[in-house]
Amino acid sequence: MKKFPFHKVLDGLTSSTSGNSSSSSGLGSSGSATAAGTPREEVPERLTSDYFQLCKTVRHGFPYLPTALAFDPVQKILAIGTRTGAIRILGRPGVDCYCEHESGAAVLQLQFLINEGALVSASSDDMLHLWNLRQKRPAILHSLKFTRERITFCHLPFQSKWLYVGTERGNTHIVNIESFVLSGYVIMWNKAIELSTKTHPGPVVHLSDSPRDEGKLLMGYENGTVVLWDLRSKRADLRVYYDEAIHSIGWHNEGKQFMCSHSDGSLTFWNLKSPSRPFQIIIPHGKIQRDGKKIESCKPILKVEYKTCKNSEPFIIFSGGLSYDKPWRRPSLTIMHGKAITVLEMDHPIVDFLTLCETPYPNEIQEPYAVVILLEKDLIVVDLTQSHYPIFENPYPMDIHDSPVTCTQYFADCPPDLIPVLYSIGAKHKKQGYSSKEWPVSGGAWNLGAQTYPEIIITGHADGSVKFWDASAITLQMLYKLKTSKVFEKQKLEGKPTAEIAEEDPFAIQLMYWCPESRIFCIAGASAYVVVYRFSKHEVNPEISCLEVQLQSEIEDNISPEAEVIPPFPNASSHLSSLKDLSGSTNTVASEGMVKDSIPCLSVKTRPVRMPPGYQAELVIQLVWSDGEASQQITCLTANSAYGVVAFGNSSNLVVVDFIQKTVLLSMGSFELYGSSDLFQRQPRSPRRSKQFAAGLTELSDGPISLELERCKSPTTSDPVNGHCTSPTSHSCSSAKRLSSADITKINRWGPGKPPFRKAQSAACMEISLPVTTEDNRENSISHSRSSSVSSIDKETKETITALYFTESFARKNDTTASPCLWVGTGLGVVLTVSLNLPSDDELRQAEPVTASPSGTFLSLKGAVLTFACLDCSGTLIHPPYEAWRDPNSMEESERTKKRKLVLHSSCSQDMGDHQFAIICSEKQAKVFSLPSQTCLYVHNVADTSFLLRADVVTLCNSACLACFCASGRIIIHSLPSLRPLLDVNYLPATDMRIARTFCFTNEGQALYLGSPTEIQRLNYSQEMFDNLQDMLGELFTPVETPEAQYRGFLKGLFGGTGGTLDREELFGEATAGKASRSLAQHIPGSGGVEGMKGAAGGVIGDLARARLALDERGQKLGELDEKTARMMTSAEAFSKHAHEVMVKYKDKKWYQF
Repeated sequence: MKKFPFHKVLDGLTSSTSGNSSSSSGLGSSGSATAAGTPREEVPERLTSDYFQLCKTVRHGFPYLPTALAFDPVQKILAIGTRTGAIRILGRPGVDCYCEHESGAAVLQLQFLINEGALVSASSDDMLHLWNLRQKRPAILHSLKFTRERITFCHLPFQSKWLYVGTERGNTHIVNIESFVLSGYVIMWNKAIELSTKTHPGPVVHLSDSPRDEGKLLMGYENGTVVLWDLRSKRADLRVYYDEAIHSIGWHNEGKQFMCSHSDGSLTFWNLKSPSRPFQIIIPHGKIQRDGKKIESCKPILKVEYKTCKNSEPFIIFSGGLSYDKPWRRPSLTIMHGKAITVLEMDHPIVDFLTLCETPYPNEIQEPYAVVILLEKDLIVVDLTQSHYPIFENPYPMDIHDSPVTCTQYFADCPPDLIPVLYSIGAKHKKQGYSSKEWPVSGGAWNLGAQTYPEIIITGHADGSVKFWDASAITLQMLYKLKTSKVFEKQKLEGKPTAEIAEEDPFAIQLMYWCPESRIFCIAGASAYVVVYRFSKHEVNPEISCLEVQLQSEIEDNISPEAEVIPPFPNASSHLSSLKDLSGSTNTVASEGMVKDSIPCLSVKTRPVRMPPGYQAELVIQLVWSDGEASQQITCLTANSAYGVVAFGNSSNLVVVDFIQKTVLLSMGSFELYGSSDLFQRQPRSPRRSKQFAAGLTELSDGPISLELERCKSPTTSDPVNGHCTSPTSHSCSSAKRLSSADITKINRWGPGKPPFRKAQSAACMEISLPVTTEDNRENSISHSRSSSVSSIDKETKETITALYFTESFARKNDTTASPCLWVGTGLGVVLTVSLNLPSDDELRQAEPVTASPSGTFLSLKGAVLTFACLDCSGTLIHPPYEAWRDPNSMEESERTKKRKLVLHSSCSQDMGDHQFAIICSEKQAKVFSLPSQTCLYVHNVADTSFLLRADVVTLCNSACLACFCASGRIIIHSLPSLRPLLDVNYLPATDMRIARTFCFTNEGQALYLGSPTEIQRLNYSQEMFDNLQDMLGELFTPVETPEAQYRGFLKGLFGGTGGTLDREELFGEATAGKASRSLAQHIPGSGGVEGMKGAAGGVIGDLARARLALDERGQKLGELDEKTARMMTSAEAFSKHAHEVMVKYKDKKWYQF
């Protein structure tokens, strides 16, 4: 072999670590990296930094912690503000925009400039922001910071450019929307109330102009005072007082009366002609007390809306107001229509609601057709046009968080037939009873764009459910839902419910593995079990196969070597029958309290189970209790359909199972995989003698006994002679030992039925924090973070399995051909290989035993191992072999009996003796080895101040690269195999465990993570998609003509009592009202609109964009003018024709004939 040039060995190293990396080498290799052997020729790499550009694409899911709601009735788009300062704008499916305030202040209120393509937001830091929605990425045009008063309420009249702003002091200010400058016109609270009033009216809680007269402003104060202010004369027309606090006010469309909601659950109706007292008071949910005189008070009615109908009674819709005597009642929305009262109970508290009406004009008959209800964790739209008030089917993926998300997977460029198949099966289980009408939020425009490859996102949840989502073309749609908990019994164990075993989430999905080509799917649950699923289009009713794995205890120092040993199963039939004993053997130790032993945490159903089309359970593998303690949670999981093998590990053991023959191939402690070549010379000792933190990103409780609450390290099982199992008949030898009463007390410290399980927390509520330590194991704690267990390599008997990978590779140095093997990575940075011996003939696969044994090869890195990959001699990513999917329950005999079709990677040469590149990445280091020589070719060290949370080998433009996400928030892309840095961007710090557990990269430049407990944030790191992203995003604003106001008629206009139109410019402008005090508010220019476009495009491109925008607006206005001109011409022609007919009719008649 030729030698690599010295400079290529050091390529990609950082300057701070180049000295260390030059001397790094893989254990077992012939020399250091500087003198490493190399392939025959240098591998060409196509990817350069020009291929990469990082940006956020879209955010899916329900807005986290919502606070405000707004709707544009002409554009038909909806906006939701949140407590975190984010705004989500929704339109037709595909139109979904996310933007946020830089300050992160909570959004108090949102107001659309109806049909103007703009939005005003008021935030808790007393700032007003004007957002430009005429671009695909909304940006702030102007901001106004109130420095002396706090904002409480805003109101923007339809087709007005003057915004009314109420404050906590009771004053009302007026802001010009175009310039975002305060007017000198101010309505002071002491001028609004009567001079004789001695108390402050409280903050402004409502502002609205009269439907009859734009010159009258209705102001509601918290203490129950309502003032109708004449803007022209600058005085109060009327004042209304009520004993109870006001929460909201609603006008009747004629402007002669209004309604108030109060804190005692009452609604008061007021007439402008007799404001001394309300003409009607009702408490809709109040009960008449025993004296028959007074109706009891109820909970506050937080909001009320009063909407009129042309052909029926008006709608009165309000939230809250329920009776206090029923605290169990769920939050509700009440709809009063005539004498009918309908209460809609909600699953979550109501944040806000809006009634959608046919007209945007407040002085017209409203004709409501739907109610949008914003809940704390859901968005519901109710159809008001039908008497039973059905809800609309929500087209947005608002149910991601139905159960908290615990893990995610992302697959780009999937087989094209997968999405239609999953959708067709999932559609059969959709809920019924939705409204037959179309979704009313239908604004904006969206097209498919240039990106056409299929993408699928999989989410695992705390209740054991798994959801498959179609994520193609930056949209998200539910395809199929799998409930993994259905394979288990819902029964009580020892008088306690099953849920107490793992507290609230015994079925929480911890890990997932999916092979899109073979459609094999595996999950690992919180209660130490693995379920293997196969996909079928046909319903079956089989019995579920169950395999219970007993992990052998490590040798106690004080246990006599003459321990009893239970002999192995005498034959395969007795062994398999034991495996199918779903209740589990109960080999308990005779002692007080009866220590649990050899039983699983959950019971698998013993009866035949109906399995609908979709994913059907093939095998359940459970780790059983040992010595009175439950097995620890599984830390990694992988499978291979071509081999028919699934492998998983926990903090101390590795298990390999043949899911075709349903037998255990290997069950060993992680330190036993070394054989006699243990690097750390560890002495076997009790798993309970030395507690340690699980490697990688594991969970700690906050209590003082958090270490005790860590799951007991599970014992291991192996052949004491060979260290591996050679056939199904010699699968595992469980051992027993005599225990003293002291030992029994020690292992039974949790008591019967009370295992040391922690709550299986979702990825949505985890936070990175320093580990809680005790005096006994302070030296074993993690120094920089509990997310990294790799700061030092201690001589421990436990070694967490952190990564597993099946592939065709060279398991040993002297191998000349690639063979099936399993790469195993541990928390101490060691990589070991396990060789698999499979039958050569497919027909023998069902009967011939499969063997798995450690090869004795191991490599070393710094930090816990995160991921593996292999490249062939040309630098192409080697995909593990897989079995092409076939329906196991097909009705056709030929389909069921045909041979398995295995798909293998095509090598770069016919000679399989060629070398490979092994890519191994840990939390602190990435290395590239040449196989089979095991020579370390390239090394990249992570900075000492950080560590990797996620690493994936992905493909972009048919070339492989290594994508990494650091705990410091950096996203780094390296070329392969040379590990040259291609992208290094400071994205965001991983401030909580949610991001760390859910961040994942996939092919074609895509990535995602859980941006909040209810939302998935998608990223792009491909320059090609970055260039096409603008074409893929939806348009929020589309040119729509504002509907014309209804003609009121001559007599109604003459005698209707309206005040005519209001010239607000003359009233509030600087010429009349003067300038506002500079100390009251500060104007801050934004970066949106033309400025933002110029900054994004720059130079000539920006000028062209501005010119194009101006032309579009001019064309739009000209189009509107042409339409108006055409309508006027049509009207003139009709009038001329009608006049001619009248003239002809009366031309020859005398005056007395009329």
